[in-house]
Formats: sequence, C-alpha cells, structure tokens
Amino acid sequence: MLDIGYSLSRRFPDPPQTDYRRADVRALRHDLFSGDVHIADTETGRELSTAWGWLPVLDFAWALCDTVEAIDADPRGSRAASPQHAEVDFTESTQRMRFERRFGWVDITADWTGRGEPPLTCRHAELRREARDFLHDLLADLTDMHEGLADNPAVWTLGARFPRV
Repeated sequence: MLDIGYSLSRRFPDPPQTDYRRADVRALRHDLFSGDVHIADTETGRELSTAWGWLPVLDFAWALCDTVEAIDADPRGSRAASPQHAEVDFTESTQRMRFERRFGWVDITADWTGRGEPPLTCRHAELRREARDFLHDLLADLTDMHEGLADNPAVWTLGARFPRV
C-alpha cells in the first residue's frame, strides 16, 4: 500500500498579510505552504521523502497529479509494453523525482536517494488514487488553516480537475 503525506515548515511560514482568497496560481504553487513530503510503501517500509523544509507542498501535490496523468498517455493503458516516463522537478533545486510506467506498474525514484537503491513500485491505479486523495486531503487541511482559501477560484478548479477516484 502507498502512503503520501506532508508536513508544513515552521522555518518558512506564509507571509502574515497573505490574502488567500485572491492568491494567484503562481503564489499558490510556489510561494505558499512550504514543507516536506513523503511517498512510502507501507508493506516494505521504504520511502522517498524530502527533508528540506522549503518544498511548496501544494505545488508537489498538483505536479504529482499531473505526472500520474502524463504516464497514462498510451491509449493501451496497462497493456502498453513501452515505458512511459515523467518526472517532478523541484525548481528550487536540481533534484527530481522520476516515474516510469510499464504495463500497470510504476517505478518511482528520486535523485537524492543512494545509487543502487531499488525504486518504490506500485500499481498505476493505486498511485492515481493516492495522489488524488493526497491532493484533496491537503486542500481540506489548508482551507481549514487559512481563512479565505476555500473561496479561491484556483483551488476550486484544482479540486475539480483532479476529483477523488
């Protein structure tokens, strides 16, 4: 089973004057909600996690949902023998998380792990479900913490674009 989670940073808080209701997409994706994320395989106990404190958590959730859809581009879906590749790059650094789908399985690797470390492997359908659940759980947490965020049209659009599976 896959677990995707986050923690918000105390070192990089959002500016106190932020009007979350009117924050634009760039601010939502890159300037607010800094922290760390993890993707863990609960059966093996292995995980890929950041420990930087500055990662834009909402941007990661958004990019992860986009990436899961990108590796589903082959019309043959889980029958496709040719690998589909996509990555999430962290614009604040040179680090990347890579996703390779072949048949119905996805291998997830990250630049910051040691060489020779085996990838996390999961079914594509599970990754899609967990990525969307992560996004919606994150949005629910953030809208509870930040007044006006639930009224932001970009948040509505994001939630509608990637509904829970």
